[in-house]
Amino acid sequence: MNQPYLSPDDLPSNLTIQLSEILFRQLEEATKKNFFLAGDRITRILLSSCHWYFKINSGILILIMICPDLESYQNIMRTVPQFTDMLKRFTNRGRITVSPPADKGIPWVLSIDEILPEEDSPTT
Repeated sequence: MNQPYLSPDDLPSNLTIQLSEILFRQLEEATKKNFFLAGDRITRILLSSCHWYFKINSGILILIMICPDLESYQNIMRTVPQFTDMLKRFTNRGRITVSPPADKGIPWVLSIDEILPEEDSPTT
C-alpha cells in the first residue's frame, strides 16, 4: 500500500504533538473527575472498588475499569447499563472495558451503543 508523501513542512512539529498529548491527558482527567461527580452514591462506591480511568483513542472515549477481585467485577458487570447511560452524557462514541482480576478471564470491551438500557436488560 502506498502512503501519500507529506513534506516535513506539512507535518505537525514535535512541540505540537507534545502539546496535543498533554491536552488529551488533561481532557481525560477532567472527564474522570466530572464522571465521578455525575454518579450517585452507589456508582461512586463501585468506581472506588476498582482502578478506573479514561483513555481517548482515535476520537473514542473509553472508560477502563480494572477490578481487583471477583466481587467487585461482578458488581461492576451488573451495573454496566448504568455506566453506559452515564457515559452517553459525555460522548456519542464511547466504550467500556471491564477487566476481571488477573488470571480470572479476559476483559469485556463494549461499545456504549451495543448495550441495552437497564430497563430492557434481561432478568436473571
